[in-house]
Amino acid sequence: MARLYFTVTNDLSYDQRMARICNSLAEAGYRVTLVGRKMKNSIPLTDRIFEQKRLACFFNKGKLFYAEYNFRLFIFLLFKKMDGICAIDLDTILPCLLVSKIKNVKRIYDAHELFCEMKEVVSRPRIYKAWKWIERKTVPRFQYGYTVNETIAHIFQNEYGRNYEVIRNMPLLQPSITKATREKFILYQGAVNEGRSFETLVPAMRNVPAKLVICGDGNFMEQTKALVIKYGLEDKVIFNGMLTPETLRSINQKAFIGITIFENNGDSNYYSLANRFFDYMHAGIPQLCVDYPEYHKINAEYEVALLIPDVSEQSISVALNKLLDENEYWEKLHQNCIKASNVLNWQQEEIKLNQFYKNIFG
Repeated sequence: MARLYFTVTNDLSYDQRMARICNSLAEAGYRVTLVGRKMKNSIPLTDRIFEQKRLACFFNKGKLFYAEYNFRLFIFLLFKKMDGICAIDLDTILPCLLVSKIKNVKRIYDAHELFCEMKEVVSRPRIYKAWKWIERKTVPRFQYGYTVNETIAHIFQNEYGRNYEVIRNMPLLQPSITKATREKFILYQGAVNEGRSFETLVPAMRNVPAKLVICGDGNFMEQTKALVIKYGLEDKVIFNGMLTPETLRSINQKAFIGITIFENNGDSNYYSLANRFFDYMHAGIPQLCVDYPEYHKINAEYEVALLIPDVSEQSISVALNKLLDENEYWEKLHQNCIKASNVLNWQQEEIKLNQFYKNIFG
């Protein structure tokens, strides 16, 4: 079977999405290697049925990090035997393009999001211009690709003439979750980044009689901790940091409400379909979710979330209190989560993934 390399800039220990993809392809017979980043606080890698490699860098953020990591990635890939290479998002696309051209191998683009439209990019004109230049120069050269929802697929079709598949990031279907072990706390899991509405979520917690547990890290972590101190919520907002998928899953099974909210400050947020949306669903957790197109579409069919029209402090606090106080409504969403999980799961998406790679490599 074909040798495939997948490239990311994150620490592989916490990337559930790439672990699922690589595991499925390895089980299908491909020889898979996932390449990521090694940091000072990286924990040992979990043994998997695919190969894993982490590259250590001297720089850990900003332009120098991206330049160094892409150079190291290019050198690493240049001397590996492969039949195909897959760039996950724009931040590893340049070395993948160059190596695929030099080696004359198939190249695939996995667009997990609209990278150039993230708040930390689109709000900085010079950085946006640089990344958009990279996107225009590289994406049209990737004949094969897939993304997480139909809206983003249409955008790539309109801008670059590329007909990318839709393969959504959903958890494996597990046995149904009951509410027997539920504790009345609110869970936010995922990147603590700009544009994730912490500026309104944190002060909203002053009017919500429950704790907020934050599992993750990111470029807005220090500002979020400062907001907690500013509003005197040190005993009400708990920071758990980065957790392994197994530990995170155990917290999911105890949570009462999940949080999936983004500021409407760029197409990446507005057209997103976050991993956590499905993670909460599979854990049987009703969630507070912003009423953006992809979430609206799914919720109209399954009703697993309470959608809010904006991410103002008042909208958040009112909605959270509704989920906390109205037991029958919470129970309805909880049961809908369990039913939806039987339809929206990785076992179904895996079929599309395997067919996608079969069409390329036979």
